[in-house]
Amino acid sequence: MAAKQLNPLSTSLLSSFTTRASCLNTALRALVTTSTTPSHRATFSTTPTTLNWLAPKAGESCKSRKGRPRVPTGGSTRGTTLVWGDYGIRLKDHDRRISATQLKIADATIRQRLRGLKYRLYHRVCANIGVYTSGNDQRMGKGKGSFDYWCARPAVSKVLFELKGEVHEAVVRDAMRLAGNKLPGLYEFVRKGDPPVMGITKVGGERGTEEMMRRPRLGAEGVAGMPNLEGTARRMGATTSV
Repeated sequence: MAAKQLNPLSTSLLSSFTTRASCLNTALRALVTTSTTPSHRATFSTTPTTLNWLAPKAGESCKSRKGRPRVPTGGSTRGTTLVWGDYGIRLKDHDRRISATQLKIADATIRQRLRGLKYRLYHRVCANIGVYTSGNDQRMGKGKGSFDYWCARPAVSKVLFELKGEVHEAVVRDAMRLAGNKLPGLYEFVRKGDPPVMGITKVGGERGTEEMMRRPRLGAEGVAGMPNLEGTARRMGATTSV
């Protein structure tokens, strides 16, 4: 009767005791875990998953067009300054399409140059645009073509990589120079606190202030059809002086 009144947990413990002496530790651990384990567990995690910066997660719903890299001429300075790091590399050229393979090679070049040092590298661009090509020996037509590779279209003066850590500036400058040699286009080394760039003009100074660069361009007729008196006076002065 006593054996029938034992619960299944005690029965498993007695069997573990009798089978082997080395199973005592395992039985005790099982007893502790069953007594301390909560009845309800969270089935989700609050830690964000790290996405791949060389390819999008879900792919493309439709084939993307070739397009052109953006040249911010409407007064935007977004993405032209450093956010997290102390040093970085910035694109000076325009109309550049950088493939995911080139970005990966540049990243590997920086890590190879700074191997053994304490730093953290940030990526500011991601290859999320698909490039579709047809074979060289195929006739015209027959669709857009098959998928070839992922690429990024960074705008002019866009920061591509940022770096922060206990590294000398000369070493970081050399690493960024080597990475720029692996990428298409022209690049420049930037530091924390450098002025932003609007288009291809650096914001700063008397002529490069943000208000002056965002002002409307006055033609021969001025604003709203009114004559430009300043331009007219200059032309009249030039004619009278001759």
